[in-house]
Amino acid sequence: MAITKMTPHQTLSFALFFRLTVVLLLLGCASSGAEAYRLGVGRADCTGPPVEIGFMGYGEFSQRGQGIHLRQYARAFIFEDDEGSRVAFVSADAGMMGHAVKRDVLGLLKARYGDLYRFENVVLSGSHSHSVPSGFLMSYLYDIASLGFVPQNFDALVEGIALAIVRAHESVREGRLFLSETTVQEANINRSPSAYENNPQAEREFYRDYTDKKLVQLRLVDSERGQLRGVINWFAVHPTSMNKTNRYVSSDNVGYASVLLELDRNGVKVPGRGDFVGAFASTNLGDASPNIMGPKCEKTGLPCDMLTSSCPQGAGACIASGPGKDMFESTKIIGTRLYDAASKLLSANGGREVTGRIQFAHQFIDMTQMKVPYVNPNTGEVETVHGCYPAMGYSFGAGTTDGPGAFDFRQATLTDSSFWNTARDILAEPTAEDKQCQAPKPILIASGRAKFGYEAQPKIVPTQILLLGDFAIAAVPAEFTTMSGRRLRAAVRQASLDSSGEELTVVIAGLSNMYTSYVATPEEYAIQRYEGASTLYGPHTLTIYLEQFGKLMHAIRRGETLEPGPLPPFEDDKQITLSTGVVFDGHPFGWYFGDCKLQPRETPYHRGDTVRVMFIAGNPRNNLMHEKTYFTVERLIPDFEETNSVDHTHQRRDTWEVIATDANWETKFKWHRRSTLFAYSDIELEWEISDQVEPGTYRIQHFGYWRYILGGIFPYNGTTRNFHVE
Repeated sequence: MAITKMTPHQTLSFALFFRLTVVLLLLGCASSGAEAYRLGVGRADCTGPPVEIGFMGYGEFSQRGQGIHLRQYARAFIFEDDEGSRVAFVSADAGMMGHAVKRDVLGLLKARYGDLYRFENVVLSGSHSHSVPSGFLMSYLYDIASLGFVPQNFDALVEGIALAIVRAHESVREGRLFLSETTVQEANINRSPSAYENNPQAEREFYRDYTDKKLVQLRLVDSERGQLRGVINWFAVHPTSMNKTNRYVSSDNVGYASVLLELDRNGVKVPGRGDFVGAFASTNLGDASPNIMGPKCEKTGLPCDMLTSSCPQGAGACIASGPGKDMFESTKIIGTRLYDAASKLLSANGGREVTGRIQFAHQFIDMTQMKVPYVNPNTGEVETVHGCYPAMGYSFGAGTTDGPGAFDFRQATLTDSSFWNTARDILAEPTAEDKQCQAPKPILIASGRAKFGYEAQPKIVPTQILLLGDFAIAAVPAEFTTMSGRRLRAAVRQASLDSSGEELTVVIAGLSNMYTSYVATPEEYAIQRYEGASTLYGPHTLTIYLEQFGKLMHAIRRGETLEPGPLPPFEDDKQITLSTGVVFDGHPFGWYFGDCKLQPRETPYHRGDTVRVMFIAGNPRNNLMHEKTYFTVERLIPDFEETNSVDHTHQRRDTWEVIATDANWETKFKWHRRSTLFAYSDIELEWEISDQVEPGTYRIQHFGYWRYILGGIFPYNGTTRNFHVE
């Protein structure tokens, strides 16, 4: 056999090829089991109508918007593995999330990307601020505070969330994920300790605190440059630092924490700008309150009754307060504590890297038809339990220590009354089976039996898990209490171990995809505090969820595809809307839209002062100013341009730098309707001069739109005279 002799050039090429092959093989071996991720982040304005619309959360009819303190944002995060499996998670500054909102968001995305984003691989989670507009859930018990469905607010959420996902999609590139944790003290307390204490002692002794104090942080980092791109923080606290007397749109404590984090990391002065996206998302916050000073009787300052959260006659309501002198300072303190904790984690640059495939499971279930096994703690025997038709208990009417209810209702009520039963039965009368199923809850609202043209509260709910490597996000359509959340996390972890032997870190993404009130443990349910009375499907609501989320995790680990389940009804055509739109805007004789009625003072302002100005205005609902602002605070930046090289004369050219908008903490606007008949209105703008403000010359500009009585909406703007800060 002839042997061909290689030339020196061929020998060199072969050696190079051999070395390259070895390197590639080694790289392949080193990376086996560690999938490369593609990550995207995006943020968009989703602020709802800031005036004349009821807020979601406290159920207070008189709490209607009058302006803006903090804008609402949707923050989107996209995760994709090297096999092309993709999921999206969105945290929106909304009271909760609506099923129809998700449907319409996916509809907009489908027009762009086909079937890339679907019910099963997208989670939409509401932050649960109680100071944002309502009317988007299409369940009339939840939309009642806004006098029914509010199309403008629904569209604002849909468009803002969809835009955030689009921006995240367009920013997708290779990245790495890191997970870290820290403890945050003095940021939450359990507002129903008597219910929590009814959980088994052995279980309670396993945990140090009555609320979860752990902040879990998922960090998204650019692979090529190591640049921090985004972060999701989960911490259990109600965004109820702003109480029910508030009339400003606000994303509350968690929203403020997001604003602080984004301003810091983006190096900007105005929220909503910059590429870094930082979310503080909701989790098992059901009984976790930010009002850490605890509940006191309104008029005496003495502690309330622990079981019923009631006060002696004449002592006023039982109300919990935050650490500040008022709700604004309390919001700032709690939000800053969350920001500080998250920022320290980011600065430490630690935690463990998340690796592994991206998977997901989703299924709709009819809670009224679910039957699951339950180990009776008294007998140790396995029983079959089932869900009930939705119903709210008497203690629901009592409200919470964050926002007390009305009439003579008290928490922990286990008996009914003939008066309220008569009133209840006019709307819907519960059956004997309902009463037995919901026991010991005395039924105040038999929402599952109500016949009002469309659903009062949902029966069919979505359940969903996103699995990012060894990190699971359990998306629940309700507010889980502290112990309910602990049990669900444990159930998902155990299901993973049973199916594959793989350990997981689990977080709960609360108020996701749909809203169905609360989920208390069976033991907490027995006490019938507010959370138990608002657990819709009876004492074994949590038992059903534990079984169902275990099923989802088993399906993921075993590579099984679940049936989608029964689709919840879409009842757009049945929605009732009692809130009227803007008919027209007018202005007094001698004035025009944008004219400044109240100018800044002529004497200089100083740090700590508040600048107040007022303009003739149109109704802010004429344009929600998404990605824009109703006003700007601007600082004069003098610029000199040399025009003559001989005598060195200069021509002055002024530019104005925007240092604050209606999205900044330091600003507020309040809209005043001066005449209903003639549709006159004013807008009052405030800017608190912080310690970081530089001395100089300033002005405030207002931007708005007015509606002509014969049709058409037209822009206007106005500017104050210059004023000085020393």
